[in-house]
Amino acid sequence: MFEKNADTATAINRLLARRWSGRAYDRDRGVARNDLVALAEAARWAPSCYGDQPWRFLFWDRNRDEGAWRRAFECLGELNQRWAERAPVLAAVCSDQRFTSNDKPNRWGAYDSGAAAMSLCVQATELGLMVHQMGGFDAERLRAAFSIPDRYAPMAMMTIGYQVDQGAVPADLAGRELAPRQRRPLDESFFDGGWGIPLRR
Repeated sequence: MFEKNADTATAINRLLARRWSGRAYDRDRGVARNDLVALAEAARWAPSCYGDQPWRFLFWDRNRDEGAWRRAFECLGELNQRWAERAPVLAAVCSDQRFTSNDKPNRWGAYDSGAAAMSLCVQATELGLMVHQMGGFDAERLRAAFSIPDRYAPMAMMTIGYQVDQGAVPADLAGRELAPRQRRPLDESFFDGGWGIPLRR
């Protein structure tokens, strides 16, 4: 495993600096059940509007049920399938579009489900795992394949597993895997007191 720490403008939590969405998974190393449950537990404690917890996660572990893993894999877009085939675990996060307390529309459900997904990613980093979240999948095919109720919107799919050593990165992935991580400058996205006014130190 090799680290790709973010080049941050100021010091931040080490797990946030280390978290990244690689694609080069070790296909021969599975994810321990206790670790998978720890990822779920981290997501469970994410914040949500009114404490409604709109997220629902589905996990598919190839080493426990290859058939289910394959059905989930087939929901991915072709470009994602090219590299996701190496990942031992697939997951999906869905968001309840209505509040459970009163059945009214929950316009914050997707936001809260994203927070739960990020909590899962941070916990994965702590455990030495790598998570790559994907929007490139067929939501309706996923819904049909796994009987996801209509009120839950499939938001993203994920790959979960261990990163290969730097020297074992497949040639077709090397360009993206080994390139430096990049983000827009802080002052282009974070404002101070008004739109477009850069947040500065």
